[in-house]
Order: sequence, then C-alpha cells, then structure tokens
Amino acid sequence: MEKFQHLLQHLDRMMLTLLKAVAILCFILLTVLVTANVVVRFLPVVSLHWFDEIVEMLYAYLVFYGAAALWINSEHFSVGDWISGRIIKRATAVRCYRLMLELLKLLFAGIFLYYSFRLTVLALDVTNVFAIPKRILYSCMPLSALIMVVYSLCSIALQISKMGKSRDDTLTSVT
Repeated sequence: MEKFQHLLQHLDRMMLTLLKAVAILCFILLTVLVTANVVVRFLPVVSLHWFDEIVEMLYAYLVFYGAAALWINSEHFSVGDWISGRIIKRATAVRCYRLMLELLKLLFAGIFLYYSFRLTVLALDVTNVFAIPKRILYSCMPLSALIMVVYSLCSIALQISKMGKSRDDTLTSVT
C-alpha cells in the first residue's frame, strides 16, 4: 500500500510539473511572438500572417493547462473559506459542507469535460494558414477538464475519508 501511495505521489508531482512547464513554455512563446509582432509593425522586414493561429493555440493551452495546474493544488480563484468555523460551528457539518463544495467542483468539471469534448469532436475545420485541425487547438479543453475531474474525485475521496476517520465533533479535527 505504501509503494502504491508513493507511486501516486510521484505521478501527481510529474503531472503538476508537466502542466506548469507547458503553461510557462506557452507564456514564453507568446511573449516572444507578441514582441516580434510589435517589432515587425515598426520594421516591416517579414510578414507574420500566421501570427493569429499560433497565438490562439498558445493562449488556449496556457489558459486551460494552467487552470488544470491550479486545480490540482486548489489554487484557483475562490472567495475563500469564510463559512467553516465562523458560520458552521460543528466539525461534522463543516466536513459535509466541504464535501458539498467538492461535489459542486466535480459537477462543474464534469460539465466542462462533456461540452469541451463534444466541441473538440465536432470541430471539423482547419486553420487558414497552417491547416492545423481545430481539434488540436481545442484538445487542451477536454484534457484539462479530465485532469480536473480526476483530481476532484480524489478530493472527494479525501473528504469522505476525513469524515470516516474521526467522530470527534471539535473544529480542530476538521483541518
């Protein structure tokens, strides 16, 4: 069991590292391309007629893979947990509240997965200059959504295991 847990932690770190690397690479390439586009406007030495296609793809990959990386560590935008401990006092109720939040996150990720996969499958057109299938541009959406669903399921399992471990009804045992 310990080896399996160690393997999962290793895969988790690899996934996060890969997603961060893709997001950083996309950001660097976007910076270079936008800078080149600005320079070419003042010094028209070459045409960047293909610029829009590549920027569109890089920006989509940056946003969606970056969002998946944030989702893994629950670092995505939120209003914070201002209910646990302040409004809800009982530890059991706090655990149920947090489980409900995880279920809502799973619902969002599931809907996002369904519709982004549908969009990707139905996309039959290609880009104008490089004739890149739009499916390649859109593929980042269902892949990042799938990552979000998997990590949401893991968070739900973690919340359920926390509920079953301790029947102590003090708030110190919730965190």
